[in-house]
Amino acid sequence: MMALSEADAANELMRLAKAIAHHNRLYHADDAPEISDAEYDALVRRNAELEAAFPHLVRADSPSAVVGHEVSASPLSKVAHEVRMMSLDNAFSDEEVTEFVARIRRFLALPEDAPVALTAEDKIDGLSCSLRYEQGRLLRAATRGDGLVGEDVTPNVAYISDIPQELAGDTPDIFEIRGEVYMAKADFLALNAAQAEKGDKLVATPRNAAAGSLRQKDARVTAARPLRFLAHGWGAASQVLEKTQFAMMQRIATWGVPVSPLLAICNDHATALQRYRMILEARGDLPYEIDGVVYKVDRLDWQERLGFVAKAPRWGLAHKFPAERAETVVESIDIQVGRTGKLTPVGRLRPVLVGGVTVTNVTLHNRDEIGRLGLRIGDRIVLQRAGDVIPQVVDNLTRDEPRGAYAFPDHCPECGSEAVAEEGEVDVRCTGGLICPAQRTERLKHFVSRGALDIEGLGEKTIAEFFALGWLESPADIFRLHHRRAEIVGREGWKDKSVDNLLAAIEAKRAPDAARLLFGLGIRHVGVVTARDLMKRFAALPALRAAAEAARAGEQEAAAELTSIEGVGPAVIEALGDFFHEPQNVAVWDDLLSEVTPPPYVVETRDSPVAGKTVVFTGKLETMSRDEAKAQAEALGARAAGSVSAKTDLVVAGPGAGSKLKQAAALGIEVIDESAWAEIVKAAG
Repeated sequence: MMALSEADAANELMRLAKAIAHHNRLYHADDAPEISDAEYDALVRRNAELEAAFPHLVRADSPSAVVGHEVSASPLSKVAHEVRMMSLDNAFSDEEVTEFVARIRRFLALPEDAPVALTAEDKIDGLSCSLRYEQGRLLRAATRGDGLVGEDVTPNVAYISDIPQELAGDTPDIFEIRGEVYMAKADFLALNAAQAEKGDKLVATPRNAAAGSLRQKDARVTAARPLRFLAHGWGAASQVLEKTQFAMMQRIATWGVPVSPLLAICNDHATALQRYRMILEARGDLPYEIDGVVYKVDRLDWQERLGFVAKAPRWGLAHKFPAERAETVVESIDIQVGRTGKLTPVGRLRPVLVGGVTVTNVTLHNRDEIGRLGLRIGDRIVLQRAGDVIPQVVDNLTRDEPRGAYAFPDHCPECGSEAVAEEGEVDVRCTGGLICPAQRTERLKHFVSRGALDIEGLGEKTIAEFFALGWLESPADIFRLHHRRAEIVGREGWKDKSVDNLLAAIEAKRAPDAARLLFGLGIRHVGVVTARDLMKRFAALPALRAAAEAARAGEQEAAAELTSIEGVGPAVIEALGDFFHEPQNVAVWDDLLSEVTPPPYVVETRDSPVAGKTVVFTGKLETMSRDEAKAQAEALGARAAGSVSAKTDLVVAGPGAGSKLKQAAALGIEVIDESAWAEIVKAAG
């Protein structure tokens, strides 16, 4: 990682974002993954490593902020989760598990030798499902979806014998049990045998079989499939009856809902690692597929304090099993052009089974990676599915055979423009800019994607169709499609109702969220999180533009204001300045804002006396870590800053506070101690 340049990191993050989004869609929405879980996890892991090393390069479409998949194309009804269904961060080594426990101690301000009890259980490779019980009776079942909105599968789970329609014993008034719907290995083999006998397509994995069986509009299809369920946690609850994860899971089992027979309490991480190795050894003998072991902090009060990061709890971790490998042949190499003009080589492979999944494609990243591997068409390679999802080439077994090297194209395959690598960059990019159809369409796809404006019905196929017709040249053209209603109606696949639905979805975005709009513009280095942070500070897009232009012109105050935003560094400031300095971009910006009117960006927070204020913590905090204190401030609508300035509203000072306390006194800023801060947090509820 130390040898990687900033330019290389930015290029790789771009490639990873696109690849992960592609495989997320195939896995979650289509139930048809191209790669193994290990390979997918390797991509996510690499993305996390790069974002940690280069936080200012985190993209608007960063996979680290995405859970599951959108459900807009599903034939099933949508269900909003009362409590978001999160995913888990992954670990692949004992050292990462040790660091996970160390992070918990640091966040909770515990001594280094303080015991941290964990639960450990096998991680089933199934489909996440939430079961909402009210007064002990099953009211609704929903898939995870994107974590916020899932699919209603209530009629379907009625045919899963492991899921009771009514819980046994006394239960809280409201309790959502969460777990995995899965298909046992033996049932999966029997299903594929029946498919083969009928001449139907075989199902790739037990996970796909479970997902495809559960997500049926006709529940009778689900009824014909032998699905099972194991609980691993809970969501919304009017009351949690126990004080630990383990005890609560045991309580759920008494209600008649199965939990993993391998669930155990481990008093320290060394015992948890022993449990991991035991489960790994037993993996092949289990009746269902698993791909790792999940650890959770046992104490529920600690879980509450630890809280969540972007898409995962701080108190949970999935320790994944090692990758599997296989050999195959590179039959061809295709070049794909992305929205920034990057030429990405993709190896088309002789199909090979790796970890239960048939792999036919592998990304080769860039020209240098092909050179490093000495890769040519016809070479025999070793594939690895890291983390059991995304494939990668780990070796070229025939690199010494006397054949010519692969000639990477020097012109764009889409528009014929020259393709070059800028100084200091590893990626080759098309120089055609907006004359390149691949870049223009990819930018439009990005603009309407889930993290951006999320316009339902305006998918890749429709964008490509309308672009080819000359109807979509820029984002603003989307909001002028209503002028073409008569032309759209009657085209293949378009009828009055479908056109009206599309135009209504577009009109619904006339007052878009400002952060989503900013992200949708695809400004380099401005990812989802950065876009939100920028809008939290500036509230309105014109104010952001003014600050970016002023910073580029050398105004130090504007640059300082931008730099003071967490996660905004020189690369982001430069990218913003460059964007607004380019006349073509300004024309797109002005044209778009003539069609849409984003309201002032408002951060939803709890009502508190510090909402909208800037808080600085200094000195030693005795009841919490600095990270926990900052998380509390942000939850109350405040901004946690690292230094005292004239813009600081409140200083929370602990023992040993030094220069920051003196600065606060000199500036007349209110200073309180840690106990007074705790009262503010408590009062906010």
